[in-house]
Amino acid sequence: MHISRIDLNLLVVLDAIFAEGGITKASHKLNLTQPAVSHALGRLRDVFGDPLFVRDGRNLTPTPFARNLIGPVRQSLRGIEIALAEVEHFDPATSRRRFVIGVRDFLEARALPPLMKRLSELAPAIDIAAIHVERRVLEGELASGRLDAALDIWLAPPDYIQRVRVIDDDFVVLVRQDHPAIQGSIDLDSYLALDHIQVSARTTGPGMEDIELARLGLSRHIRLRCQHFFAGCRAVSQTDMALTMAEHYARIANEQFGNQILPFPLESPGLDAYLYWHANVENDPANRWLRAQIQHVLS
Repeated sequence: MHISRIDLNLLVVLDAIFAEGGITKASHKLNLTQPAVSHALGRLRDVFGDPLFVRDGRNLTPTPFARNLIGPVRQSLRGIEIALAEVEHFDPATSRRRFVIGVRDFLEARALPPLMKRLSELAPAIDIAAIHVERRVLEGELASGRLDAALDIWLAPPDYIQRVRVIDDDFVVLVRQDHPAIQGSIDLDSYLALDHIQVSARTTGPGMEDIELARLGLSRHIRLRCQHFFAGCRAVSQTDMALTMAEHYARIANEQFGNQILPFPLESPGLDAYLYWHANVENDPANRWLRAQIQHVLS
């Protein structure tokens, strides 16, 4: 039986008759007339093809079908009540929500550990799913509600995608600890003389650091293009190549490799990251709370 055949109000009537043992008491509980409750019971009997209740003196006794049905019905009605109450008043301490966040991999290691630490204290039953989302479908995923929020670099979204900057990071350069040409500092000429690693999910195209170099008519040689910064950091530790990346994530990803972390030898705007959400959840209490927690751990 498809749920589209059932008016959910009828299930409320079923629950009341089951609890009260009769139409009169159920009508009082629901603040309805007795004919209205009797009519609802008739519709329920038609839908389920079962009498549901049989007369036993002044009371109505549920049939075996009704007794089997009432547990799932009550559980479903309670779930709807909780969901509606949570929309009106979100309580993170008791909520069992699951939030889905689109996160680029270089932001995951920085954002998720402190976020989950904070949630373990404030919202122990809330779950987080961090997923990779292609930028070309990000707007649609936020609009549909499949994503509650997203963390990414500046994307120039339309007006209905809200945003706030949550990370303002500088670029740094990683080279191995015993690099034969670089020790303790790096200038632009030395930087350009190196072979470089670029981390990107795309097969071609410049990184933000390449765009800054191009403003000065400069370019670098990309010898390795890979998908993850962890792989890039490990490759740095075993070669004479250099990797340019955001400073805070560099310090996390480089912990086990001990590579040198040096200032990027060029004036640049660095790497800003933004929190994105759709205008349709701007005033949603749960989403507003989630955004506040993300901003708190990244501030």
